[in-house]
Amino acid sequence: MDSCPKLTIIWIHTRPSFKLVASADCAGALDVTDDLQQLLNGDELTGLHCFRHLRDNVAAAIDSINSILSAEFMQASIHVARDKDLLLLSKAKTRDSMYMNGKDEEQVKLDDEETSNFRDRLLPLIVGLLRTAKLPSVLRIYRDTLTASMKTTIKNAVAELLPAFSAQSLESERTSAERTADTDGGGLSLASKLRSLSSENFVLLLSAIFNIVQAHLVQAAEVKKAIEWIMCNVDGHYAADSVAAAISVGAATAETAYESGSQGSSLLPFSPQRSTSKLTSSQLKSNDAASPSNISRNFRADVLRENTEAVFAACDAAHGRWAKLLGVRAVLHPKLRLVEFLSIYNITQEFITATEKIGGRLGYSIRGTMQSQAKGFVDFQHEMRMTKIKAVLDQETWVEVDVPDEFQAIVASLFYSEPLISEALNDTQVEMTTSYGEVGTSNDGSFVIDNEAQNAAQKLVRMNSTEVSLQNSVQKKSTPSTEPTESNKVMTATSSAQHNNHKVKERGKSTSQTLSCGGVGYHMVNCGLILLKMLSEYMDMNNYLPTLSSEVVHRVVEILKFFNTRTCQLILGAGAMQVSGLKSITSKHLALASQVISFVYAIIPEIRRVLFLKVPEARKALLLSEIDRVAQDYKVHQEEILTKLVQIMRERVLYHLRKLPPVVESWNRPVDTDSQPSLIAKEIVKEVNYLQRILSRTLHEADIQAIFRQVVIDLHKETSEAFSRFEISSPQAKGRLHRDITLILGCIRSLPSGSSSESGTLNWGQLDEFFLQRFGSEAG
Repeated sequence: MDSCPKLTIIWIHTRPSFKLVASADCAGALDVTDDLQQLLNGDELTGLHCFRHLRDNVAAAIDSINSILSAEFMQASIHVARDKDLLLLSKAKTRDSMYMNGKDEEQVKLDDEETSNFRDRLLPLIVGLLRTAKLPSVLRIYRDTLTASMKTTIKNAVAELLPAFSAQSLESERTSAERTADTDGGGLSLASKLRSLSSENFVLLLSAIFNIVQAHLVQAAEVKKAIEWIMCNVDGHYAADSVAAAISVGAATAETAYESGSQGSSLLPFSPQRSTSKLTSSQLKSNDAASPSNISRNFRADVLRENTEAVFAACDAAHGRWAKLLGVRAVLHPKLRLVEFLSIYNITQEFITATEKIGGRLGYSIRGTMQSQAKGFVDFQHEMRMTKIKAVLDQETWVEVDVPDEFQAIVASLFYSEPLISEALNDTQVEMTTSYGEVGTSNDGSFVIDNEAQNAAQKLVRMNSTEVSLQNSVQKKSTPSTEPTESNKVMTATSSAQHNNHKVKERGKSTSQTLSCGGVGYHMVNCGLILLKMLSEYMDMNNYLPTLSSEVVHRVVEILKFFNTRTCQLILGAGAMQVSGLKSITSKHLALASQVISFVYAIIPEIRRVLFLKVPEARKALLLSEIDRVAQDYKVHQEEILTKLVQIMRERVLYHLRKLPPVVESWNRPVDTDSQPSLIAKEIVKEVNYLQRILSRTLHEADIQAIFRQVVIDLHKETSEAFSRFEISSPQAKGRLHRDITLILGCIRSLPSGSSSESGTLNWGQLDEFFLQRFGSEAG
């Protein structure tokens, strides 16, 4: 019997193969099953009834081998990382500063020796799974297992660390509906406990999760690198031939299984010395598209793709859990201070960067969550500041205040372009350290805004009433207008700060009477300082949340527009008399409002320059036009205030000149016992000098000259026209007229208009000409 030796060989191979499987010697068992598979693929056993179950037994042995290889691969790839969790959790509970501040991939990365040992451990497992063509499917199982493990690890870590990081409960700030929703059997849910953490402790929790996730992802990355090394870079290694043969056999086996539609494995003969080109045509397609090299290449690509997907899936799972942690506290984050929100924002950005580096792809879901929360933070902070500035303006009494050095530092930071993290003010208003009484007079001697002022205010309000409409992008691009050089700005800011000589000490804080910008000092009121503080906070948000720069600029435009419009309503429109309880709007109020508006107008170019460092080019053109339009509105408003001061003075002169007729009639008395100018001339001079004195204390020289240049013109015109209406012929009347005009002209000469006639006479005008006509040059 020719078959007896073959039967003996089969028996010799079959019994040890099952023993090798039982002893987990997968490589040896696969060698035996290879030989048995070769016999089964031939026709020597055809018709032998005693071996009818041999094919099923070999398949069962191969399935057992695959199970063992898969389990050992999972143990080496995933479960070994879990051993580090207890150590990481223990360090997190003790708040180990070195550990908490680490978050560095190098801390958990394997060294060269560990990497070599790890590869040697995976090598036989990978080769075995390649031989059976099961590596792609095992990698898919590995991906699902790794993802589930990542989710479970984070969940368990949160539950384990929450008691250690627990802080004072925020129950008092939560609604009854929230408390009912969070109650679970009388206790607080996990979500409620997360919301009860302080922002500092929440960051500590995130830091601990960061380290744990990174440890698992680095382990997954090492698995990925090891498989890539085995599949692509094993040349020169002692196992290079085994790997090449395993890939060839696995590729052919996978192709055969795909063609037959079989779910099981039909192993081809394995030999480290056999190349894929020696496989029989019955085992592979003969066309070029399905050549052995192409099949091996496709099989290799399938393995590498599944290998990469596993790590990315783990990263994506970690992103999802992190985003869920942020989502639980979404209602709290917008209400945080900027420094608190930034601690959460920054560690999330670090987490995204670190995990994307390992995973190799962008995590869109977590980026979307963080961007949404950052926008919510900006929206809430802006809404809070808009409410606050409205309240501050409505309570403003327009009294000058001293300027703490904190605000001078903010102005200096604009020129240095350095971020200045601004702490929130404790109170709605800055405490007024210096208070001046209201100056001016009413109809019995005051400068007040009458109903006509409301027309000018309404004009400016209408100009600012158009809503800002910002598009997401524009086609036309532009750049900010040319600004002074950085060195000049620094020198200007430094010199202006040094020229604040009026320093006092209030409660240990240094203050100044003016706020310097560009070498010019501005007198300030409370609402102006509050606005400056808010603008510095917007610039901080712009600097530390650069992806939301366009949103921040939009909101800066909105608050600047509101401040300008509301100030116009309160001062030019006299609204402060209703909301702030002012009895009148005095020249001092107008002068201070002019100073605040002028200051904001002066810093808008610097604010624009700093803000637009972060704005995308596509949005600059439209945003630039909006902020420039607001700046123009401030300029118009400031000019309206100066015009109103001139108008007030004109009305006061006319008020006194209307009393002139009975006075002129008395000039014709035969006896002139009064050698002094008339009371009307004295009152006019008094009011003009009073206005000059008030404005000189507050306004800049250029503004004062602009105002009194027009006042001089009005004085000349109104007084000369008023006197020319009367027939003054008696010597007594001429003498009185001479004294009045001389007094008024003397006042006019003293006004700081900055202009003179061709003859060199200061503030020459109509009244001078009238005087010459009546009295001649000698009398002049």
